[in-house]
Amino acid sequence: DEYQWRGPFYFIQGADPQFGLMKAWAVGDTNNGDDEWGEEIKLAEQAVQAINKLNPKPKFFVLCGDLIHGMPGTQWRKDQEQDLKNVLKNTDQDIPLVFVSGNHDIGNTPTRETIDNYCKNWGDDYFSFWVGGVFFLVLNSQLYFDSSKCPELKQAQDVWLNEQLAVAEKQKCKHIIVFQHIPLFLRKPDEDHDYFNLEKSVRQEIMEKFHNAGIKAVFSGHYHRNAGGSYRGLEVVVSSAIGCQLGEDTHGLRVVVVTDEKIVHRYYSLNELSSQGIEKELLDMLAKQN
Repeated sequence: DEYQWRGPFYFIQGADPQFGLMKAWAVGDTNNGDDEWGEEIKLAEQAVQAINKLNPKPKFFVLCGDLIHGMPGTQWRKDQEQDLKNVLKNTDQDIPLVFVSGNHDIGNTPTRETIDNYCKNWGDDYFSFWVGGVFFLVLNSQLYFDSSKCPELKQAQDVWLNEQLAVAEKQKCKHIIVFQHIPLFLRKPDEDHDYFNLEKSVRQEIMEKFHNAGIKAVFSGHYHRNAGGSYRGLEVVVSSAIGCQLGEDTHGLRVVVVTDEKIVHRYYSLNELSSQGIEKELLDMLAKQN
């Protein structure tokens, strides 16, 4: 049913609710200072309320990683996860939730155990789904960042991804869109590697693969600021956080409209989305039935 294009639709992308980071960042101890997250609970609640009010409804709400701040094995992790689940279960039941694993969810250097724990809590660490003729891929970007403790899992994702791209080619989908936590790059395809992007040779290989497969856009988080750029027609979109801001942006969500021809998106502050909803220009795009 969902293989067929049925006209424009939209979804909501959020990233990094990261329960615990605001306190840890404020006290300057990001390894241990995350024993309070009341502020993040309020922001996540505001995000859910804003999404629930939208009309028409988004097709889904995707959270691009760093659901919580506590790394695997740390003290507050279970409480943070439970509190986030309590907030998210108030999302309108007609709006499916899509989860992407981030470095805080499975560790900077993930292991089979940390990935298994994530999967028990939040679902698969990589998977694909169709919505109205558009093919979506969710990837585990930690396997591209550092798979030294589970090389076989990276290899399995690589094999799976190639199979998925072959399926997409056969099915003649309208667009292919990717979600992952760590951006391929922040502004330029050839920028230097640092904590917030993928290593250059890994990045180049993925960008080429995505370009050859006709992927239109990759949506990420991780940077806690808005950024992005493009590589040979592949758009890289980096969305700021629902939670802690590390730059000048506001707590917010991205509205992504998928039309026959293109993918159009805009980042809204939570206050803006709560009070005004989606602007007329984007609503008009949704109203144009093909």
